[in-house]
Amino acid sequence: MNERVKKLRQESLNTQPYISIQRASLVTEAYKKYEGTVSIPVLRALAFEHLMENKNICIGEGELIVGERGELPQATPTFPELCCHSLEDLELINNRKKISFKVNQEIKEIQKEKIIPYWKNRSIRSRIFKEMTPEWKECYTAGIFTEFMEQRAPGHTVADDKIYYKGFSNFIQDIEKSIQNIDYLNDFEAYDKQEELKAMLICAKAIIRFAERYAEKALEMAEGEKNPRRKKELKKIAEVCLYVPAHPPRNFWEALQMYWFVHIGVIGELNTWDSFNPGRLDQHLYPFYKKGLEEETLTWEKAKELLECFWIKFNNQPAPPKVGVTLAESGTYTDFANINTGGLKVDGSDGVNDLTYLILDVIDEMRLLQPSTNIQLSKKSPDRFLKRAGEIIRKGWGQPSVFNAEEVIEEMLRQGKSLEDARCGGTSGCVETGAFGKESYILTGYFNLVKVLEITLNNGIDPQTGKKIGMESGELIQFNSFKELLAAFKRQLHYFIDIKIRGNNIIERLYAIHIPAPFLSIIISDCIEKGKDYNAGGARYNTDYIQGVGIGTITDSLSAIKYHVFDQKNINMKKLKEVLKNNFVGHEEVRQLFLNKTPRYGNDDDYADDIMKLVFNAFYKEVNGRKNTKGGVYRINMLPTTCHIYFGSVVGATPDGRREEQPLSEGISPVQGADRLGPTAVIKSAAKMDQVKTGGTLLNQKFTPQLLEGEKGIDSLAHLIKAYFKLGGHHIQFNVISADTLRAAQKEPEKYRNLIVRVAGYSDYFNNLSKTLQDEIISRTEHQSC
Repeated sequence: MNERVKKLRQESLNTQPYISIQRASLVTEAYKKYEGTVSIPVLRALAFEHLMENKNICIGEGELIVGERGELPQATPTFPELCCHSLEDLELINNRKKISFKVNQEIKEIQKEKIIPYWKNRSIRSRIFKEMTPEWKECYTAGIFTEFMEQRAPGHTVADDKIYYKGFSNFIQDIEKSIQNIDYLNDFEAYDKQEELKAMLICAKAIIRFAERYAEKALEMAEGEKNPRRKKELKKIAEVCLYVPAHPPRNFWEALQMYWFVHIGVIGELNTWDSFNPGRLDQHLYPFYKKGLEEETLTWEKAKELLECFWIKFNNQPAPPKVGVTLAESGTYTDFANINTGGLKVDGSDGVNDLTYLILDVIDEMRLLQPSTNIQLSKKSPDRFLKRAGEIIRKGWGQPSVFNAEEVIEEMLRQGKSLEDARCGGTSGCVETGAFGKESYILTGYFNLVKVLEITLNNGIDPQTGKKIGMESGELIQFNSFKELLAAFKRQLHYFIDIKIRGNNIIERLYAIHIPAPFLSIIISDCIEKGKDYNAGGARYNTDYIQGVGIGTITDSLSAIKYHVFDQKNINMKKLKEVLKNNFVGHEEVRQLFLNKTPRYGNDDDYADDIMKLVFNAFYKEVNGRKNTKGGVYRINMLPTTCHIYFGSVVGATPDGRREEQPLSEGISPVQGADRLGPTAVIKSAAKMDQVKTGGTLLNQKFTPQLLEGEKGIDSLAHLIKAYFKLGGHHIQFNVISADTLRAAQKEPEKYRNLIVRVAGYSDYFNNLSKTLQDEIISRTEHQSC
């Protein structure tokens, strides 16, 4: 990287994230001024307009791509309309040793005097907890499930290519046309459509004005700039900002800046599950790249420099801190923006191009946590593509992850999406599949499959609290067969899924009514045509996901019960209950029996893997196809982020030999250390899950660095990935590091400040992880051969 990029990158890495109160203050001002005098969509738009007109404008020294969510890099705004932080929250955020945000006294005073009094009972989180049933609250508290939308706005969503051929002046024309077409005589939703479209119009004009303010700032800086080269750059920045986002970009620089203004608008309007990103960046930008090279207005070196400046912008935006359980499960600065490369084009041909390889070079050189990156590997992808990605993977910092492009497309086709929309889609966040620019795909929260089994084994009672939170499904000692036990588990599963979805349907309506997102709605297909908000069913596709957690732990637990209680009959149910209640204390021989003499998932053993399929299919059947409030349906994902740590903390000892409070299994990976026959056996077990039924699965593998050395190492990695995808795998990612290195980093963290590891669907600095999470990563099986 050149000196400019080195400097900007180091500044991004060295700057301590801090809480900015500016957004909260401006939004509060707008609400106080307009609330009760205009419709809620227009209120939201006026708050966005007030933010775009008044937030501080920052252009850093040497920057080429401009725009920050806060007033400076690493300035992290809060979203009090979603969740209003208490003063205690701010103290915790400031003082904790890891993932801290500095909070000065002035911010605390403003929060105390201005923000909390207004938002304490108005925030969406406050509204949600007021509306939820006692059953829902008990399940939430017990760790049956989490709820994303109690403090994040809904929306795993990704941009498509429309923003590269339509400027916001074009969107304004579309909105005005849609307003003219409202049928006030026959459409009972006419007024609602009018107000939503008026709100979109305000937002479209606001983002143009926001860019104009950057142009004005750049020209002002150019006036006083002594360096001729920088003066010229500042004038160029002004030219770019005066053209985009008002108009469609004409060149590579403008295309990057166009996206970035949209990005800042989306994540400034609402904290939309932290994962908004440009999606198929190599395909979207390739026409601009190709044209620039052909016309000799762009060089490879300049394109690389602009992309690297673009990468730094993502790294300048830490994920806003949450509260409570969500804060515990998402202890990271990472904002989960996940850029796709490769895959297929809309006509079904190979999507890899020259820009794809340049982006891979940028990923390799920048080595930043944000943005996350992945490759979409198709059967049509050239071998060179996977090989280049493998060279980066073996460097051991967890990027890029690898997705099965055909499987991702098939998942969307099974959900009823068109072939064209499916091919233009991909994955975001950790592993989640969606139709880019056309879908509202909402993650509603994690679901603790293992906790449901624990409650089943205790006839509806949570043994951690003694409360009855489930249904009576039968006393453990009365089950005479594995079939009876499984039937009882399914009844409990049905009971808890009902509670979860009932709550989510209410939460969706709260968002549709109180927290529309008119700016985001502009760039999502069909919202303008329908006159409906993204949060109210305006998108072409509207999917809700519940994420299953702990499939490895519950599989091995049921396998142990089936094998030892019902098949081998070397332990009875009464003994099992006593052993689990005592956390294996005084029963180590039983624990070793469970750990070492039981068929376990991840070893290509049909005894265990068939049980995995039974649990997976039960979860799928309970969730899939249930209707949401936006004209779409519920579906499942199988991923935890880091929630398997939290879920493990609320579950007692389990029949797989796991002690109480230890982490559950991660993603669809086997229980840590249970896979003993190598990575090939793992992928064969995981592939027995019908992954195309999901909207995403996450499989982690850990290799020693020696395994991937040389050409042979890269070839072995490629063969493993291709074999898994041929079997129907959705996703795979790798940690390439030894457990000894990780243990050394725990003991002497100051020597390993730059050590990055793959956590779940993202990478993070090892030193930033909690010790529990560090231990969990260390305990994952370390494969030394393929």
